[in-house]
Amino acid sequence: MTNAGDDQLRERFDLLVNAPALFNAITTAVEVGLFRHLSAHPRSAFAELRQVTGVPAHQLRVLLQAVCATGLLEKTDGTYQNSTLADELLASDATDGWAHILVGWKEIYYPAFAQMTTALKAGTNTALEMFPGDGPTLYQRLSGDPEREAVFHRAMAAFTLRSLDALVERPEFAAVRHLLDIGGGDGTTSSRLTARHPELHATVFDIPSVSALGEDSSPSRPERVAFRPGDMFNDPFPTGCDAILFSHVLEIFSGDQILSLLKKAYDTLPRGGRVFIYGYNVSDDETDGIYGARLGLYLNILASGQGMAYPAREYEEWLRSSGFADVHTVSGLPYEHGLSSGAKP
Repeated sequence: MTNAGDDQLRERFDLLVNAPALFNAITTAVEVGLFRHLSAHPRSAFAELRQVTGVPAHQLRVLLQAVCATGLLEKTDGTYQNSTLADELLASDATDGWAHILVGWKEIYYPAFAQMTTALKAGTNTALEMFPGDGPTLYQRLSGDPEREAVFHRAMAAFTLRSLDALVERPEFAAVRHLLDIGGGDGTTSSRLTARHPELHATVFDIPSVSALGEDSSPSRPERVAFRPGDMFNDPFPTGCDAILFSHVLEIFSGDQILSLLKKAYDTLPRGGRVFIYGYNVSDDETDGIYGARLGLYLNILASGQGMAYPAREYEEWLRSSGFADVHTVSGLPYEHGLSSGAKP
């Protein structure tokens, strides 16, 4: 006999073993405009979808079967429509849309996962060989491929935006006047923070190719967001800030590297200045969190060969070891996020 827990686990197993194919079917549906069309034209017939997507009839039949099997499409009397969730998440081309996230994961992240066994046994990110160049991280290698780098950062920005309100609305930022956003990418986070807090100025510090992406979109950026290109490990941090933010950055690195960056932040800040760490937190026993689990695998197989979604208690230990006081974490934020912070005495 099986119990309800076993049945639930078997159902999850069935989903997991078919998930790679179904994920790619959903992303293909995004790329051919299926969800977007059905949002504007629900209950479309097969012939109409054939014309809109440009997919041959037999292959479209296969694709529709796969997406219907996920529950994201519904078929009634020979016509198709989006589920409520598909309309909400997949029909929009907005900057925070899941459409950008899925395409980025399909093009950059998931092809590398075929090397999971090889990479984990080797103890290094062997999947990086899929990307030309000699840089030791994905971020450095993408700098030589502007098209793929743009896809990657659209996906990163979209996922950041989905979790960002929890950060932007934190009252701690109301007292900040000049924020240094380390590894802040194209300025997505700093732009939202400055828009929310009118007295706040931000400086985004990232590698030159990424800073260029932010500067290229400067007409849509607040004037209070500036970009300073540099290497966070080898170049000095820009001075003049009263707070430093590491958002979705420190999880990329090893404990020793995280400690070195926090000590560098401590030396840069004035007395009373604060440091903020925003990102994924795995549970203390390291058994919960599917987004964090995916992140750790991606980092070790492809992105950097190290790092993970660390428990909040480890960030707090690193903050105290760096000299910070008043250390604490706000936990339970969306998508398994937490905000750890400390002040320079």
